[in-house]
Amino acid sequence: MIAHSERSTLVARVSSLVLSVLVACAPATATPQLPKQSAAMPEPAIPAILALFDRYEIVAMPEAHGNKDLDDFILALVRDSRFPDMVNDIVIECGNSLYQPVLDQYIAGMDVPFTQARKAWRNTTQSMCGQSAFFELLFPLVRAINQKLPAARRLRVLGGDPPIDWDKVTTAEEAQKFLDRWPSIASVMEKEVLARHRKALMLFGRFHLFHTADSAVSRYEKTYPKVTFVISDLGVYDANRKPGSNSAFASWPNPSLIPTKGTWLGTLTLSEINRPPVRTSVADCKVTIGFTPELQKPMAALVDGFLYLGPAEYRLGELFPASVTIDTEYITELQRRDSLLGVFGARSPQQLRDEVFQDAQDPMLGAPPPPDVKAIERDCLDRKK
Repeated sequence: MIAHSERSTLVARVSSLVLSVLVACAPATATPQLPKQSAAMPEPAIPAILALFDRYEIVAMPEAHGNKDLDDFILALVRDSRFPDMVNDIVIECGNSLYQPVLDQYIAGMDVPFTQARKAWRNTTQSMCGQSAFFELLFPLVRAINQKLPAARRLRVLGGDPPIDWDKVTTAEEAQKFLDRWPSIASVMEKEVLARHRKALMLFGRFHLFHTADSAVSRYEKTYPKVTFVISDLGVYDANRKPGSNSAFASWPNPSLIPTKGTWLGTLTLSEINRPPVRTSVADCKVTIGFTPELQKPMAALVDGFLYLGPAEYRLGELFPASVTIDTEYITELQRRDSLLGVFGARSPQQLRDEVFQDAQDPMLGAPPPPDVKAIERDCLDRKK
């Protein structure tokens, strides 16, 4: 089965209104009535997340994946003057562990050219990493922060992606060996963070972070249980609410954090947060939609908290970095890698530029439309021919 990735859409709207008021007054267009068990109040997100490091070794949360509001929040969190006092490491999905020595030198402020350091996030197993403006900002930011800190307090950035060397990978079989990423991520967390008794901010897509599913976090939790607080964004929840209508959470501070356990948010299902994945059979191109049974649980079983970043209808998409748009050689190389990895929809340099230009005309992120199953099946059949 081959998974078709959809552009991750994040963030939804929530309210701290008392439940009795919600049940009595919410109009038909508002979110559904909420269970009576929950009245947890949201807290301002940055101080709440920093305070978590007093109780947990690791705070894990989503990063980038097309959401500029989430990008901006993480950069603000890292810039907070209290951050280096609470955190030692930032572990990222978009970092090739092959380049860790070069990355360490760059982040520490040594004389390493930016073009050398960026190989760490450009040459991963995931093309989206090299096409993200977020990582072109995060690494130089941490480097600048370190230059103001004494050596003992400097931050370290760790790459969790497998050590693939694209200069040596020439066949699909060679590329496929590096696609099982969770063992690599779990190994980095155990050896570089937990075994050394360090504190880390873990930045990965939400499916790498779930507690009870087979994920990177659940793998190292077999040895290091109860040391990680997992945060999710609100995804597509409330995204289809009519703009301007009463929201379930109009009075929440932006940004804010709320726990899932014991709250009505914890009773939501993953399907309410994330569009179910679309899978296509290699044999006959038949499409199936839905999550595996292990993910069909209340969100409180998967994550510990939700991050709210404001009204869903106003969220912004991440802009494509100009440095990649004009780099024809790199775009051509991404095409080669995608073809080896079996990624559908590889684009030519000109197609990519056209798409970037089109996206720039409407930077609003919005919610993705439901998948067109017939179109996906036709595309699969055409490729098989």
